[in-house]
Amino acid sequence: MPAEDIRHPEKQSNSSKRGLPCDPTFILGCAPCNVICSIIFQNRFDYKDPVFLDLMERLNEILRILSSPWVQVCNNFPALFDYLPGSHNKVLKNVANLKSFVLEKAMEHKASLDINNPRDYIDCFLIRMEQEKQNQQLEFTLENLTTTVFDLFGAGTETMSTTLRYGLLLLLKHPEVTAKVQEEIDRVIGRHRSPCMQDRSHMPYTDAVVHEIQRYIDLVPSSLPHMVTHDIELRNYIIPKGTGVLVSLTSVLYDDKVFPNPEMFDPGHFLDDSGNFKKSDHFMPFSAGKRICAGESLARMEVFLFLTVILQKFTLKSVVDPKDIDTTPIANGFASVPPPYKLCFIPL
Repeated sequence: MPAEDIRHPEKQSNSSKRGLPCDPTFILGCAPCNVICSIIFQNRFDYKDPVFLDLMERLNEILRILSSPWVQVCNNFPALFDYLPGSHNKVLKNVANLKSFVLEKAMEHKASLDINNPRDYIDCFLIRMEQEKQNQQLEFTLENLTTTVFDLFGAGTETMSTTLRYGLLLLLKHPEVTAKVQEEIDRVIGRHRSPCMQDRSHMPYTDAVVHEIQRYIDLVPSSLPHMVTHDIELRNYIIPKGTGVLVSLTSVLYDDKVFPNPEMFDPGHFLDDSGNFKKSDHFMPFSAGKRICAGESLARMEVFLFLTVILQKFTLKSVVDPKDIDTTPIANGFASVPPPYKLCFIPL
């Protein structure tokens, strides 16, 4: 997202309130980021807070660079990182800045810590640090605290923002799908109360749409690097202990034996012949194995609730003919990044 859009959020919020064309990037970044902030810091930021805006801008830049062709080349030839200047240095600088911010917050928490009344994730970590301080294999350290908090930000802010932004683009592209979701919202929830997670079990079509969005966008095509913990044989090949491996999530999410015509956005991939929601073992946008995304349950809740609330309150209007909307990602390295677009939120 352009830096000027981040520094002037009032331009975005005012346009969306008036039903004028707006870029949803800012607002769809603020909400998930504040969810993570409330968990980590027990604090929500005002959308115009300069600290909050700087935090979002750095997270956004990290994802954008990691998804660029330059970083993909460097991933294949790691020596380039050491000898060539490049945008990866911005990533390292932003990561260091964010970790410094977290450390500052940790010190503030430590000064006012009440072990009998933990306020948030940082407090819980600090309490565990005190309990484990005699342990020779110390894992609860300030360094690990800053690392895990950074991971929570990285995994819980930009990925969620990108999923929501991509989801709205797909709903603009397929207004017939949007209409069916809104009909189900009206029938199950109505307009006079907020959606809750208990509603999902009564909304098979909406649930299928949410799953299809996550399948179709293939947000992190190769997941995150994993490491083999012991020698293992796979299809007559021996993978030695310590080997780094990547899981091709694309090969599963786009398996045409499970999802017919996988290049088509079709909520029917998750519906049976009776219109009931159909689970699939091949739905794994959150990676695979024991090291699956720790925030999966939170992410599932956020995607469902955010999209349901938006469609309960607004009609989405594209500024171009839906058939002319291009949903091809503009970057597809570490993450699949949707093309920029504008839409109108028309109040219902």
